[in-house]
Amino acid sequence: MTTPERPAGRRPAKDAARRRATHGRGLSGEALALLALMLKGYWPLARRYAAAGGEIDLVVQRGRTIAFVEVKARADLDAARGAIDGGKRSRFSRAVRAWITAHPARAGFVLRADAVLVAPGRWPAHVTDAFPLGER
Repeated sequence: MTTPERPAGRRPAKDAARRRATHGRGLSGEALALLALMLKGYWPLARRYAAAGGEIDLVVQRGRTIAFVEVKARADLDAARGAIDGGKRSRFSRAVRAWITAHPARAGFVLRADAVLVAPGRWPAHVTDAFPLGER
């Protein structure tokens, strides 16, 4: 018995459904992360900023500090922390440089890379200075 081939570039419906579910969990995690940060006094400047081949989930400001935030939603906080690998940090840093270039009025601010880790049944964990900006 042969299996019918699917057209190039098409994925089975099961894969598409899994991607949609994962995307939905990511958006929910970002919304919860933003709420947690706002309760700590941060003000949102951007969501899902994409440039230079990278993406920043949240850009927030509190006082003279701008935090570029990577949100990771996983089954537990350790898995979320481990999901921010070197490649992700590199792409993230490229997007940060693009954001800074596009917003020169904020050049004198303290800039840092934070992470918010999200897991079911837990309040989001905000990690300040999660990794250095500018990693390549």
